[in-house]
Amino acid sequence: MKEISWSQGVWLNPPVKAIQESSHLKVTTVHESDFWRNTSYGFVHDSGHALLTDFPAGTSMEVSFILDYSGQFDQAGIIVYSDSQHWIKAGVESADGLPQVGAVVTSINSDWSLAPVESWFGKEVTVRASRTTDALTIRARCGEDDQLIRLAPIDASLSWSAGPHCASPISTSLDITFTHWTHGDADLALH
Repeated sequence: MKEISWSQGVWLNPPVKAIQESSHLKVTTVHESDFWRNTSYGFVHDSGHALLTDFPAGTSMEVSFILDYSGQFDQAGIIVYSDSQHWIKAGVESADGLPQVGAVVTSINSDWSLAPVESWFGKEVTVRASRTTDALTIRARCGEDDQLIRLAPIDASLSWSAGPHCASPISTSLDITFTHWTHGDADLALH
């Protein structure tokens, strides 16, 4: 994997601040920032923060961050983004008092999957998205072992970009420290 410079990305919905300190990027979110479309809640939010660069088929991208937040629905991870109706975000979201690894896949409407990862709190988490022509494999790790989070379809006719994302739908603000942003070849095997 090769490092991506923080300056290479372009912000979708710039945060309150984003400051590079050494090799890390420290980001402060805007209150009520989020990505979500319709399902169950009946609202559309396309205000989350995403630092994006091209994400062609046959490549993978990893985003690492420190999991040190606990406000309801505070979140950080990676987003794969085409437009306001087509995107996939994955990472760790604080929900119901626990850090939960999961993904939201959106094609007009959003879905949501979660699993608790309480032991990850206070540690560095890495989320990996690997793209083939029409599929996205998402893995996450805290330490050495990747765990499969999601296998999702991706519309090959759309143009896609990807990068770090964060949001604070309820908290007044959220401070996230992103530690790495890398890219490489797509994974050759699902398992």
